[in-house]
Amino acid sequence: MAPDMKRWSSPSPSVTDLYRDLHRHPELSGRETRTAARLASELSLRQFDVTHGVGGTGVVGMLRNGDGPTVLLRADIDGLPIREATGAPYASAATGVDRDGTTVPVMHACGHDLHAAALIGAIDVLQACGDRWAGTVAVVFQPAEETGEGALAMVADGLAGIVGTPTVALGQHVSPVPAGAVVTAEGVYGAASDNFRIRIHGVGGHASSPEAAVDPIIVAAAIVMRLQTVISRETAAHEPAVLTVSSIHAGHAENAIPDEAELTVNLRSFNASTRHRLINAVRRIVEAEAAAAGMEQSPSVERISGAPLLLNDPHATHRTFGAIGESGLDAHIVTQPMTGSEDFGVIGDALGCPSVFWHWGGTAPDRYSPQELSSLLTEGRLPAHIPMNHSPEYLPDLDWALPAGIHAMSTAALHWLQAS
Repeated sequence: MAPDMKRWSSPSPSVTDLYRDLHRHPELSGRETRTAARLASELSLRQFDVTHGVGGTGVVGMLRNGDGPTVLLRADIDGLPIREATGAPYASAATGVDRDGTTVPVMHACGHDLHAAALIGAIDVLQACGDRWAGTVAVVFQPAEETGEGALAMVADGLAGIVGTPTVALGQHVSPVPAGAVVTAEGVYGAASDNFRIRIHGVGGHASSPEAAVDPIIVAAAIVMRLQTVISRETAAHEPAVLTVSSIHAGHAENAIPDEAELTVNLRSFNASTRHRLINAVRRIVEAEAAAAGMEQSPSVERISGAPLLLNDPHATHRTFGAIGESGLDAHIVTQPMTGSEDFGVIGDALGCPSVFWHWGGTAPDRYSPQELSSLLTEGRLPAHIPMNHSPEYLPDLDWALPAGIHAMSTAALHWLQAS
């Protein structure tokens, strides 16, 4: 199905400028002060009642248009500690200070700037046709999605007291698939994630005399290799799960053995028993490798962040995607969940309302050959020349991605606000 851009909702120049501004000035999770202030200002200009500082840097806006349902629309706003390499004229050169006190580059490598701008654009569409719907629009700009902390923080800080119990909560995420496509699943849509920091405590010494030290780098390397067997040898082929060692740090001098090594590990799972087994396997392997090396101090295994399973309400998903499909977008309800994770579901669970989350395409369709598109649809495999989320080169095609995102969100919201 060819994208029908004539039916999509085009952004105003101010919304396009907002996107470029947010992209140029990303901020790390939990530190989105400039971003939050800019988005709060945009809501105020549109006559929303705005609450600042919810869950740290979260922003909530309420717009009432008579009696009717309350529809919650959410966008995340945090960036990532990645140096941008897109070459875009509005590329980020920003830096931030992470939790360890280290200055790091920051970019919107996951499209959260686009999520926020598309939500503002969707609000503009709703306000332009205010005579066609009645009810309340609750807008949530959520911080710290990347660390899995933002939704929980907003809930703990009284989100329910601001928005009440919505009829439905809607959220979306841009992806590198062709613009015009919108994808979701009924029921389980996203994996649960668990992130661990592992510290290995060795005995430092001179590189010329390793026998006088206990080398934590050797132990770290053994742990990295052994952890690969958790999926390949301890997990059944029909049981989806992912384990990634995402960072390893040790030492500062080329002629010294350090006394500590640190790893971070990311787990993805789709049910409680798999999650429990993966976590236990990580702890078992880390402790066993340290013991095998004769380390006197036990390693530490600390869970630092994560997110629960992302669950879409089946009935609400069917309704929402029926409306999206009729609006000129190529809507797909798939049977297999994604291995990515999202904390959006925390909001619906806490507020006691059904929630629907989907991905929309942000890549110009002509960047895909027919063969590449076929491979994407049948195998879920991206072409090598299309950067994916979290890549330093990831950049949605603005002329396609922003209109499609605005159209998807405004269509879904309008459908629920028109309900009797």
